[in-house]
Amino acid sequence: MAKQVEKPEWARVAGAFEASGQTQREFALARGVRLSTLQSWVYRARRSAPSRVEPVRLLPVQVAASPAATESLLEVVAASGARVRFAVGTDVTYVARLVAALGR
Repeated sequence: MAKQVEKPEWARVAGAFEASGQTQREFALARGVRLSTLQSWVYRARRSAPSRVEPVRLLPVQVAASPAATESLLEVVAASGARVRFAVGTDVTYVARLVAALGR
């Protein structure tokens, strides 16, 4: 029978798993712990960890008139060079999320 492990120790084990790069099954086998117990503690640790919200970065914007445009469009050019065009009036939150996703 495995020895009883206290909560602080399991928090450390869950942290060690996160840093290991192994699957939960591999980690549990290597440490000699039950997979279901490891899964439970990893879940608890992830749930109690503060969520990581990436700050929004503002970039310089250059506005240029385009005489060839027949309708009003907003063009966003990501740092990667990707270009996305939106109709003027498109939800700003949607545009910000899309640009953030393109930047990843």
